[in-house]
Amino acid sequence: MLDTIIIGAGPAGMAAGIYAARAELSHLVVESGLMSGGQIVNTSEVDNYPGLMGIGGFDLAMKFREHCDRCGVQFRSAAVTEVKQEEGGFLVSLEGGETHLAKTVLFATGARHRKLEIPGEAEYTGSGVSYCATCDGAFFKGKEVAVIGGGDVAVEDALFLARGCKKVYLVHRREEFRAAKTLVSRLRACENVELVLNAVPVRIDGNGQVEALLVKGADGEQKLLVAGVFIAVGMIPDTGLLKNLVTLDAAGYVVAGEDCRTSLPGIFAAGDMRTKPLRQVITAAADGATAIREIEVFLHQL
Repeated sequence: MLDTIIIGAGPAGMAAGIYAARAELSHLVVESGLMSGGQIVNTSEVDNYPGLMGIGGFDLAMKFREHCDRCGVQFRSAAVTEVKQEEGGFLVSLEGGETHLAKTVLFATGARHRKLEIPGEAEYTGSGVSYCATCDGAFFKGKEVAVIGGGDVAVEDALFLARGCKKVYLVHRREEFRAAKTLVSRLRACENVELVLNAVPVRIDGNGQVEALLVKGADGEQKLLVAGVFIAVGMIPDTGLLKNLVTLDAAGYVVAGEDCRTSLPGIFAAGDMRTKPLRQVITAAADGATAIREIEVFLHQL
């Protein structure tokens, strides 16, 4: 029986793998994708990871994986089909019928950004279309951009971008915002923010880079000449395997604090799929380290 099985090989999962190997825990990192890295593999540039300014997302993922390999982290490439509690631990089933027993399981399966599914979105992702203002906002200093959404994240993104951008359009499909009233008040007070309400995005245009966002409202279509489009319409956590095991919040995220412990002893959650205020590469990696420390404590108590 293994000490732990880590499901997911993004920043959280790989950081956990490194810490597990260094702690000499018997372990296995199970990754379902074609390569390690999670979301960052598809990120053109990461400019806020300390010491590695401007590194490509793929390159950062490969550095994480190289570190794992040097530490002797054990990987298995397969999709997990079920995690079941058994006496003394957990049975993890993989595609093809393969099974593994472990005393603990660390979920680091991440979350994915909800898409608009409009023309130009996929084409210009990484070339003007972004799902993270904190990550990419600095690249649009002095330029005009658009934010799409009406919740806390969208309004916070607009406020963040307004500090350095020439102008920020906030496009929302309703008249009223779902965001906190204090945030909306701050937004309305920003001189370089223009609200485009009761409107929906129709198409993103450009020529190699984003040049315009077409929106449609009650008065017809309007073209916003912007260099960037920041989409903030929610996240979808990858927590399907956990629905009948641990407590999830209303949005489907695993309820787990900074110790990464869930409602079920022996099951831990790290990275973007747990409840947390900030979802970044650095916070995911920190979760991976913390989770292994907590797993060591748990195993010692056993």
